[in-house]
Amino acid sequence: MNTQLIVDKFEELYGSGAELFASPGRINLIGEHTDYNGGFVFPGAVDKGVVAAIRLNGTQKVRAFALDLGESSEFGFDEADKPAEAWACYLFGVCREILKRGGTIGGFDTVFSGDVPLGAGMSSSAALESTYAFALNELCGCGIDKFELARIGQATEHNYCGVKCGIMDQFASVFGKKGCLMRLDCRSMEFEYFPFDPKGYRLMLVNSRVKHELVGSPYNDRRASCERVAKVLGQEFLRGATMEQLDAIRDGITDEDYRRARYVVGEERRVLDVCDALRRGDYETVGRRMYETHWGMSQEYEVSCEELDFLVRVAEECGVSGSRIMGGGFGGCTINLVKEELYDRFVSEAKKRFAEKYGHEPQIYDVVISDGARRL
Repeated sequence: MNTQLIVDKFEELYGSGAELFASPGRINLIGEHTDYNGGFVFPGAVDKGVVAAIRLNGTQKVRAFALDLGESSEFGFDEADKPAEAWACYLFGVCREILKRGGTIGGFDTVFSGDVPLGAGMSSSAALESTYAFALNELCGCGIDKFELARIGQATEHNYCGVKCGIMDQFASVFGKKGCLMRLDCRSMEFEYFPFDPKGYRLMLVNSRVKHELVGSPYNDRRASCERVAKVLGQEFLRGATMEQLDAIRDGITDEDYRRARYVVGEERRVLDVCDALRRGDYETVGRRMYETHWGMSQEYEVSCEELDFLVRVAEECGVSGSRIMGGGFGGCTINLVKEELYDRFVSEAKKRFAEKYGHEPQIYDVVISDGARRL
């Protein structure tokens, strides 16, 4: 990303003296829709994210400019000051959540830009939240620990943006480490770094450039399904439930809730299988579990779409080791584990066949695992 453009715009609008902060988007190798179920996830930070130029301005007002949109917003710190612009609600929410935790912050001027592909399931919103949570904590000396910075981002989504997300995206954006994936236990918040250097394989994203606008909130609906089943099981979360327990209560829940819970219970097992496989350097097992996750998300959790199913079938036909939808669903990317010798053929087939069927080529991104939130 061209940070000079951000600095130049800041100086044009607000003068000199800004400091630069950055936070990344993320990929998730496996463990989708498990975070809000108290399960395991397996994310890594990527080399694409958000960069912000920030300078405290000595007032109780924020003046912000979104470089990619060419839009500005100005707001104060009271609940009644919530801005009209959707993107500014992320910044406002972070400020409010820091204040709720007893942090003292001042007004600031800021310009930001991002190179996370929007709608690709790489969590551009978490990158934005983490950038500002980390920056304000540093600049204002709030003394908030990194876990709480991640929770500030999550609470921003819940309270100011209307998405009842889990903690994974913000966690990955704050805690990312170059060359490592992270297994996070979303119930205990314990995590472990796993070196990720798949010799002979490449990890890549295929962005369908499709995002289906859905009526209502399918994300929140699925969360509610899982919570209903957990309640019938007498648990807080679905985490730890077995297929046998699920089958035992099948008559007491709807078919839809059963299917969704079945996916989540299976996904918890797959994440742990992938951990074991990574320790052995067994990337073929990793790939098989990725395919199982995809078809579970497509058929049981019902968060895929025709275009993503098509890309996964192309991957299967090309001999790709693993492929699945990544992110919340209904569009965006597939994440693919591809042997080096198959890479060029797969890219060419995916582009050609997708364009023939849907009228545009997908975008290809190589995944580079990178560091989390930081001062530049």
